[in-house]
Amino acid sequence: MSKWKKVLVGLVALGMVLMPVSVSKADAVEGDEKPYISLGADLTKEQKNTVLSLLDVTEEELADYEVIQVTNKDEHDFLDEYLSDSVIGTKALSSVRIEKAEEGKGISVVTKNITYCTSGMYTNALITAGINDAKVTVAGPFNLSGTAALVGAMKAYSTMTGEDLKKENADAATNELVLTGELGQELGAEKAEELVALVKQRVLDSDVETVEEVKEIIKESAGELDVKLTAEQEQRLAALLEKIKDLDLDVDKLKQQAEDVYNRLKDLDIDLDQAKGIFGKIVQFFTEIADKIANWFAGLFG
Repeated sequence: MSKWKKVLVGLVALGMVLMPVSVSKADAVEGDEKPYISLGADLTKEQKNTVLSLLDVTEEELADYEVIQVTNKDEHDFLDEYLSDSVIGTKALSSVRIEKAEEGKGISVVTKNITYCTSGMYTNALITAGINDAKVTVAGPFNLSGTAALVGAMKAYSTMTGEDLKKENADAATNELVLTGELGQELGAEKAEELVALVKQRVLDSDVETVEEVKEIIKESAGELDVKLTAEQEQRLAALLEKIKDLDLDVDKLKQQAEDVYNRLKDLDIDLDQAKGIFGKIVQFFTEIADKIANWFAGLFG
């Protein structure tokens, strides 16, 4: 049996044991904690109706949510360092619905009318911001880049949990989302998302101390993904990772994120036996499970 067939058997076997349970929206979070909706302060009535429809919320159901507004000033406060005024614009339109999920569920993101930021980009950035276990829907009244929606998601989560997100985490998350989006314009969105997730996991999972060591990780990871970066892109990515490695982040949650990336990497033309870090461990883990299952069946029916 080939390695990948063994991995597949392991995944199927795990799926049989860990069968997912369907949970309704009403049962998603225990207790009286209300979900939050962050609305762009400059939405017209018609645009607000469009956004609410995309967020799967009626005007009547809005009373069941805590509603906050994000202003254009809020957007500029977070984004001015990374985007020009012309890109940020003069109106706050991006809107977000965010619900606290059960502990250990992680972050899930759905986007609607968002053209620049992928759900994976939001997920990666929200983890960097220090957000855990949340269901997030991002929507615009028409096609928007979506960069400003991160501001609404962070603001809503902070208000919902009563926990202030650390300024340095929020800054790094904003930096990450913008840079990943820009890399996505050159490399393709998924490739950029994979690269940033991979180098972030590796930097946090090692004892690198210097920017030169960080750059070496970036070069190795880019090579494995068959990505060519310019010197400027390497420098900007290294500067971001220097920020991230000094944050108080849950490395285990980042490894969960890396596992999701692995599921896409396995379809690429990469020699995973040469890959370092969590990806190789995941392959080994599922291969060992597959071997045990195969041996068990052989003993049962042999």
